[in-house]
Amino acid sequence: MGVWLLAALATPQAAARIELGAPRDQADVVVGCMFPMTGRGGLYGRDSVVAIELALAEIARRPRAPASRSGAPRLRVLVEDTKSKPSLGALIAQGFVERDRVHFLCGVVSSAVALAVTEVARRTRTIFIGTDHASSRLTEEALHRYYFRVTNNTRQSMEAGARYLQALQRRTPWRRIAFIGPDYDYGYRQWLDLRQALDALGVGYAVAAVLWPKLFEPDYSRYIAALLEAKPDLVVNGHWGGDLVAFIQQAKTVRLFEKMQFANFDAGGNYEVMAALGAGMPTGLILSARHHNNWPDTEANRRFVRGFHALAGRYPSYAAQGAYTGILAIAEAVSRAGGVGDKERLIAALEGLRLQLPEDPEGFASYMDPATHQMQQTIAIGEVVPDERFPPAKAMLGRFKVYPPEALRAGAR
Repeated sequence: MGVWLLAALATPQAAARIELGAPRDQADVVVGCMFPMTGRGGLYGRDSVVAIELALAEIARRPRAPASRSGAPRLRVLVEDTKSKPSLGALIAQGFVERDRVHFLCGVVSSAVALAVTEVARRTRTIFIGTDHASSRLTEEALHRYYFRVTNNTRQSMEAGARYLQALQRRTPWRRIAFIGPDYDYGYRQWLDLRQALDALGVGYAVAAVLWPKLFEPDYSRYIAALLEAKPDLVVNGHWGGDLVAFIQQAKTVRLFEKMQFANFDAGGNYEVMAALGAGMPTGLILSARHHNNWPDTEANRRFVRGFHALAGRYPSYAAQGAYTGILAIAEAVSRAGGVGDKERLIAALEGLRLQLPEDPEGFASYMDPATHQMQQTIAIGEVVPDERFPPAKAMLGRFKVYPPEALRAGAR
């Protein structure tokens, strides 16, 4: 990794284009990635860049690819900062297609940005590999043949969450539920997907409150007061990243977690949250994420976490494994399709994609659903417990409940 790239990763304010992988005149494949590199969501972008480096190094070590009768494809990856703004994301995507002649679009953290970028992909017929955003709208109403997502979406997370809550209700009866989430599509879809999953499972509940703070809200005090007044048995939170950190910090001051059970099934168990809160992370919260540094306890996951830490000097947020997966998926599809010349063969290769990933437990490999272009993965939901193996975090998730995709599809659709 060059000195200029290390400087960019170390400086949150840096927003210049980052170029990784093969030089322009040696690349077989050009990929345009979009992430927030600055602001409250900037860690996700910086972690994604480190993970892309890991993926490129892994691809470079691969032997000859029989499907294409050549070596593994040489990827050139361009990264630009969306600043979590949909209009800017769409503009960057258009520039990647028109100016840089990319073969793939990749990345995106915010679902609002992804919805703007996916329309560029649809219009320009450019394959878009979604690595982090999670709104189920992208694989349902907004789905088109050029879009593929390689991490689980809100529907999958909420179906697993509904099953967790069904079992919890048998052990610790709860009835009144509140939801608080960001005021844009990602939050809306979580609440819709959770209700549909609970209803499909026949779980009885009453809605005590539904609250919609803005994305990157600095002060949650009035929303926390509303939750305390509503007195739910359980609050499901739909925030991510720095927003969730801020919410937990502010909710702790009024002992909210002592008055009601708290869950966040899509992004709450992200390592970023554990690291930011350190010794201040409340135990007993029910959380999940798209990748866990301490689950599954497999050599593949340990190798990924160690490799990331060796390169970055910190442990990865879940966004890292999403970006890592996206680059591996592109390389695999290009190899199977015999190059980038036939887009239909690339689409067919992605529809048949199967990858063994760090987040996969023994005996399972993530695979693409060809109908929805949504990766099917095992979801693990746990409770916050003391764990100091991944400093500066003082707690991690433990006591996991594990939900393979086949179990989710069987009941809550």
